[in-house]
Amino acid sequence: MDAALVIDNFPAARRTLRVACVTETWPPEVNGVASTMARVVEGLNARGHGVQLVRPRQKPEQEARTPVQPKVEEVLTRGLKIPRYPELRMGVPSKRALVQLWSLQRPDVVHIATEGALGWSALQAAQHLKLPVASDFRTNFHAYSSHYGLGWLNKPIMAYLRKFHNRCDCTMVPTEGLRRELAERGFRGLSVVSRGVDTIGFAPAFRSAALRAEWGATPDDLVVACVGRVAAEKNLNLLFEAFERIRQAVPRAKLVVVGDGPARESLQQRFPFAIFAGQRRGAELAAHYASADLFLFPSLTETFGNVTTEALASGLPVVAFDYAAAAELIQDGVHGLRAPCDDNAAFCAAAVELATRLANEPAERGRMSANARTLAEGLSWERIVARFEDALVMAMERPGIGARLQPRMAKA
Repeated sequence: MDAALVIDNFPAARRTLRVACVTETWPPEVNGVASTMARVVEGLNARGHGVQLVRPRQKPEQEARTPVQPKVEEVLTRGLKIPRYPELRMGVPSKRALVQLWSLQRPDVVHIATEGALGWSALQAAQHLKLPVASDFRTNFHAYSSHYGLGWLNKPIMAYLRKFHNRCDCTMVPTEGLRRELAERGFRGLSVVSRGVDTIGFAPAFRSAALRAEWGATPDDLVVACVGRVAAEKNLNLLFEAFERIRQAVPRAKLVVVGDGPARESLQQRFPFAIFAGQRRGAELAAHYASADLFLFPSLTETFGNVTTEALASGLPVVAFDYAAAAELIQDGVHGLRAPCDDNAAFCAAAVELATRLANEPAERGRMSANARTLAEGLSWERIVARFEDALVMAMERPGIGARLQPRMAKA
């Protein structure tokens, strides 16, 4: 008789899924949702899952720069311009088309990244076909409205978002703080799935003496940076208020604002001392981060704030409100400083305190830069995508959603 065969560390069977990802923003559009979705889709592919990407068709010049994901099936829908943001497209109602699409090739799970017309159509189509749905709460639309004189829309927008996500089997949120806030507002089925950061694409090694010279900064001067959309909802008036306070303590400090948006022209006129670098991508963006010394992030409308982790990966200490990513990542005096939410005076005081320390103590600048980088190195996208995958499976396993196809089994 043959001896029994014993195999150590036999890889466990794992599920490979057919995932339909629906998003109304995608690179080369520059925003946190687009960049996060691109990394998630790439990560799902790497883990052996099949991905169908449903998104609005972009302008021809954007489509030419869209990153190629050879294993992804792309389904392009009609898109309309978004007022004040001509570089972005929003989807249009497409329920009938999606029902036809998913009837022909049924996905195991539908993931909806955005709550616009295309996202709502995807939710309706998935429910019609009794498909499990996972969603993301990625943008505080209800908070944005108050920055455009539309505060009266806060309640109806929140009601819509609650209705949308409570019809899903699982809603992913990037922080525990946001999970608690939404739970208090009546959202159900919440699961925390954080964000990773590209520690190869963003690193202190991209620091450029030539770029700093363009800004008029010597090797010893303090350069303060802010990266993001130049728009009212980013609370940029506080950025300039804080920097003017910094200049009183550190007269040679420079301010670099990276990004574009509807408020740029007026802010340039009001604050001529600031360097407006415009929108940057790839290696240029990495160099702008790494060539600064301190990152200020005054926004209170983020669900996470990817720029926070990109700054940390670039070796920048961060001053931010005790909110979103900063609340969960930054330790005061280790990676930067946090101010209580909505306390503008405390934010300015923290900015001045840290700027003064970094300007006057080179060893402190080096220590906090190293701490920031070390923190970012623990934010692996591989780990985040694995958690995302768990949330998809959770959505599929929730009871009472209707008949579903079982996912195929494959060896790891």
